[in-house]
Amino acid sequence: MGISAKEVKELREQTGAGMMDCKKALTESGGDFEKAVDFLRTKGLAAAQKKQSRIAAEGTIGSYIHGGKIGVMVEVNCETDFVAKNADFKQFVKDVAMHVAAADPKFLKEENMDQNYLNREVEIYTAQLKEQGKPEKMIPKIVEGKLGKLAEEVCLYHQKFIKDTDKTINDLVNDITLKVGEKVAIRRFVKYNLGEGIEKRQDNLAEEVAKMSGK
Repeated sequence: MGISAKEVKELREQTGAGMMDCKKALTESGGDFEKAVDFLRTKGLAAAQKKQSRIAAEGTIGSYIHGGKIGVMVEVNCETDFVAKNADFKQFVKDVAMHVAAADPKFLKEENMDQNYLNREVEIYTAQLKEQGKPEKMIPKIVEGKLGKLAEEVCLYHQKFIKDTDKTINDLVNDITLKVGEKVAIRRFVKYNLGEGIEKRQDNLAEEVAKMSGK
C-alpha cells in the first residue's frame, strides 16, 4: 500500500523519529498508526531520536584512503570526549568513511539536497514521463516518488550501508546513539578522487597553446 507524506510527517511529529524510519514503520504496520508507533518504540528509534535534540560538539574527524586513489574525511559529533574515545564510536566513524568511499553520496540528508540539483532532476523526470505518455495529472505524484528514491541513492543518511544492506546509515546512527547513550551525528564529509579535474585543465591548456601557435 502507498504511504502518504502527510502520514509520515504526523508520525514523525509524534515520535520524533526520522522520516525514513517513520515511512518504514508505517509500511511494516500496513498503515496502522498505533502499530507504527509501537514498531518505532520496539526498535528504540523514538528514544534514539529524542537524543538528537541535544548539543553534540565533541567527536572526531575520521579518514579512509583506498589504494591511494580515493580519500575520504568525515566529521562525526558526539556529546562528550569520553564517547569520542569509545571503541564502538571509533568503529562507527571508520565504517562511515569507508561507506562514503564506496557509495559516493552527494548530500548528507534529504533536506540538504541542492535546489538546483533537484530542479534539474524534476525537469528530466517530467520530460521522460511525458515521453512515455504518462497522464499529465499523474506526473507530479510519480515525480515525487522518484525524488524519494533519488534521496535514498544520493543522500548519505538514507543510503543502504555497504556492509549490511538491511540497514541504512541512519539506522547505524540510531544504533550507535543507543549504544553509547548520547547524541551521535554525522556533520559533514568530503571525498577526493585522485586526478579529478586535471584532464579538463589540461584540455584547456592545450587549447591555449594551440591558439598561441596559430593552429
